[in-house]
Amino acid sequence: MAHKSKIRKIGNSLGILLPKELLEEMRVGEGDELSFDKTSGTYKVTPSPAVDPEFERAMEVFRSVTDRYKNALRELAK
Repeated sequence: MAHKSKIRKIGNSLGILLPKELLEEMRVGEGDELSFDKTSGTYKVTPSPAVDPEFERAMEVFRSVTDRYKNALRELAK
């Protein structure tokens, strides 16, 4: 399904107004973030995943542990 939208002036910025049906289909609303990825000259718009600071910190710790003990983890995986 194709959707069209115009770029409009909003205050001192420019913005895109998205149809309600598209927002519902994408499951996004006011305050949510969208990602724009360019592939083959075309942009793909997707909802950005919510960032959980606690999860990000846990992943940071996980990466440091796996980097530090990569040889031991490789042996345990055998």
